[in-house]
Amino acid sequence: MNDPKNFGRRAFLKIAGVTGAVTLAGSAVPARIAWAAALTKAQRDRMTPDEIIEAMKNGNERFRKGQRTRQEEYLAQQRASAKGQYPAAVILSCIDSRAPAEMIMDLGIGDVFNARVAGNVANEDILGSMEFACQVAGAKVILVMGHTACGAIKGAIDHVQLGNLTGLLAKIRPAVDATSYQGERSAKNYAFVDAVARKNVELAMKDIHGRSAVIAALEAKGAVKIAGAMYNLETADVDFFPMTSRP
Repeated sequence: MNDPKNFGRRAFLKIAGVTGAVTLAGSAVPARIAWAAALTKAQRDRMTPDEIIEAMKNGNERFRKGQRTRQEEYLAQQRASAKGQYPAAVILSCIDSRAPAEMIMDLGIGDVFNARVAGNVANEDILGSMEFACQVAGAKVILVMGHTACGAIKGAIDHVQLGNLTGLLAKIRPAVDATSYQGERSAKNYAFVDAVARKNVELAMKDIHGRSAVIAALEAKGAVKIAGAMYNLETADVDFFPMTSRP
């Protein structure tokens, strides 16, 4: 049986060598891993949504353990993807500088679309981008990823008023109101902040399904899966929580 821990390497990366001095077909392979430059259409098309999510999980495990990652091969990825792109997923994440989705899940150039906005809210422009990513470009997973200690979540809890930010934070308020929590419901209580952030991800998932007939149709036939996750800034762990996106 194939080892699921290695699936991400087989799916997103083509292993041309292995670590250590070994012999393959009579030739010595250098003591380094030669990563594939960029995800190809054939590779992406062979993967199921669940396999893509598993590859993301394995990539995060490599990142957390400090193992060798694809981030050493950015120039090769740029060159290989210049003529075309075949991303496997689209990620909606927060603009927080400490939570770059590609890095923390060991994803290379050309592997995923990444939409970033404070509080990872799904507005009309984000939804249109997702529709392009899935219907036109062939992405099979929509991942909404929040994170711990989110400043946008704190701002929504505190009813912050600041120019255009006011309207953005208003989109997060439903998550504040919908969060069941026994304890201090304030931005100073990080446990509450993180509970709201998780609820905000869940509501965004439902919002994507409910407001995009294009994505809902793809999801209904199994071509696309909507999933959620929370990134822990302290531990570097991405906690995935696949769930139904239907209201």
